[in-house]
Amino acid sequence: MKDLKTQYEIAKNNSIEFMRLGQISNYLNALLEMNKYKRLMTAVVAN
Repeated sequence: MKDLKTQYEIAKNNSIEFMRLGQISNYLNALLEMNKYKRLMTAVVAN
């Protein structure tokens, strides 16, 4: 769970940086990565 949380935070920071730089494609990819880790964390908590 701790690893998922750190990977989620890294993806979140990347998305903020990409948004600041105007790199829309990379920003959207980072959002998808954040969504993936969020779903995995939810699955771990549910089990």
